[in-house]
Amino acid sequence: MLKRFFAVLVALMVAMPVRAELKVDIIAGAAEPISIAVQKFEVADGVPAKVASMMRGVVENDLKSTGLFRIVNHDAFPEYVKMHAMPTFKSWAAIKTQVLVQAKLTAESDNRYKLDFFVWDVNGREQIEAQSLVATRKTARRLAHIMADAIYERLTGEVGYFDTQIVFIAETGDVSNRVKRLAIMDQDGAGMRYLSDSGAMVMSPHFSPNMQSIVFLSYYNDDPMVWSLNLDTGEQRRLGQFGGMNFAPRFSPDGSRVAISLVKNGITHIYEFNLETNELRQLTFGNSINTSPSYSPDGKKMAFNSDRSGRQQIHILDLDTGEVERITYGSGRYATPAWSPDGQFIAFTKIADDTFYVGIMDPRGRNEKILAGGWFMEAPSWAPGSRRIVYYETEKHLDGIDRISHIRSVDITGQNFYDIELPDGVNGTEPTWSPKLP
Repeated sequence: MLKRFFAVLVALMVAMPVRAELKVDIIAGAAEPISIAVQKFEVADGVPAKVASMMRGVVENDLKSTGLFRIVNHDAFPEYVKMHAMPTFKSWAAIKTQVLVQAKLTAESDNRYKLDFFVWDVNGREQIEAQSLVATRKTARRLAHIMADAIYERLTGEVGYFDTQIVFIAETGDVSNRVKRLAIMDQDGAGMRYLSDSGAMVMSPHFSPNMQSIVFLSYYNDDPMVWSLNLDTGEQRRLGQFGGMNFAPRFSPDGSRVAISLVKNGITHIYEFNLETNELRQLTFGNSINTSPSYSPDGKKMAFNSDRSGRQQIHILDLDTGEVERITYGSGRYATPAWSPDGQFIAFTKIADDTFYVGIMDPRGRNEKILAGGWFMEAPSWAPGSRRIVYYETEKHLDGIDRISHIRSVDITGQNFYDIELPDGVNGTEPTWSPKLP
């Protein structure tokens, strides 16, 4: 049976009073990173030093991966500040440290860890955050992600995304005969595990809003149909009998419906399947190809791509009135729209001049901004907080035959890239970022 990864218990979250504002400008692409020093974790009796060291490394790597923080070299630390002691701010300022983080890890009697940490504004000479968290010992790594989220949120004012996962298609084997399996991992690539076997090719995974299930396309018995996977039990079931090939599933924001692309009589349209009533509702009409649905955060609209104008472009469907508006008019073809969680952006794939691009625009199709470009890239998906996008990029090798696909993320400035490391021999495609873990 497949079990969910983590079960974390948050015991106490205490915010200290703030007098001076220390904030990272996450909009400006050329902003100078905040220098942050994360001290060696104090450990109480019964805590393995390697666990504390691992957790410190996770916090540092999370913050560094954003491009917004510079991790101060450990060898440059002027002192070691015990918990509940006051730092010598002048000494830390002398090495240009702006933020100091202390932490202590304690082993509780009921097989849990307690993590206490303080965050100091060195220039403001004050403590700006203090929290105490408790989790089962087997989820110590997740505890570090939660700590990193708290620091990120305090310093940026935005929703953190380190305590999240990414579901994707893990491809192995020769390019002419790739095995495609459903896989899941932490957002930094740790803890990858397979969710499906090699018996059927799978594509297009997408999380439910409550993280209880994943919908995906499976070619089980050579029959391309949308299936769901329960992350708690591992149970898989076909979504419904729709009378044609169906693909590109996406959950509605409330999790009660799934939008799919369904081929009938040689025409592809978008339908909406109600999980409570098992009713299927057609949303697009005509003779054009309509696919890649993405709900707006309020569930009232849907972005999709269609060739109804003669070339593949992004359109917006009003789910109440049925009215459709085309929003892209730039050169090239537009595809795979993805609405940001805050509703301010739509990410997209663009194909122009034999190059693939990933970019963002506002929901009216204005203020288009290209974030990345390459030989082949696709499938943008948003992190919680709407400041970072994950996608995959395939590189064409010199022999023209081999293909290597990487999973990468980039923020909305287009400046801060992060490559997610996968196990040797694994190519990653079609990543989808999860909501914050429950």
